[in-house]
Amino acid sequence: MTAVQFRNPEVRLSEALATTRRAIEGHQVTLRELLVLVGEQGLLVFCAILAMPFLLPVSLPFMSTALGAPMLLIGYAVTMNRVPWLPDRLLDHSLPSATVQHVLERAVKAFDRFEHLVRPRLLVLTATPRVNTVNGIALVIVVIALMAPLPLIPLVNTLPAIGIILLCLGMAERDGALLLLGHLMTLVSVLYVGTLLYFAARAGSDPQATLDMVIALVEKLFGGSTG
Repeated sequence: MTAVQFRNPEVRLSEALATTRRAIEGHQVTLRELLVLVGEQGLLVFCAILAMPFLLPVSLPFMSTALGAPMLLIGYAVTMNRVPWLPDRLLDHSLPSATVQHVLERAVKAFDRFEHLVRPRLLVLTATPRVNTVNGIALVIVVIALMAPLPLIPLVNTLPAIGIILLCLGMAERDGALLLLGHLMTLVSVLYVGTLLYFAARAGSDPQATLDMVIALVEKLFGGSTG
């Protein structure tokens, strides 16, 4: 029933989290207040964390659906430029301040370690809600690719997961270079997963038959033989 307008991220993620920690110091905070304080950046980081288990080269059955659903919700929220809808009863639930501050403190330390690798650049790619809508659409598409029902196929979850992480961190840190890589990986993931779905349909949804067809295609493309 309640939606909060996203703020375009204009500060470093570690700074935003540190500011949130200071803002809730000494009193209980509701989930509604925490979402407003953390904003888009916190949701994007949470989405990137959800994608990390899929970096394994082989997909894990059922996990793509369980973790893909909240990532899809976050992607939709970015597209609509609004925090995901949650019931008022849940939004107004008080959270223990000490626990929330501890989590935020650990998050600040963690992001301090890698923030030197990313920086605000190509800001036009994160400058307005309209362009972030495009980024959100790409996020939704790559999450859908990750959720495709293709168990035990190599890289079927890994490639979309990389795209999700690049898009989320690119938006959170206003790093246009990461965003461009994320859009490229989204395209690669859609082509790869789409090809596999085509082969799966032709093979009668038999994973082993699909894998055999993929191997045969790779051998044909590269002129080699695994035998």
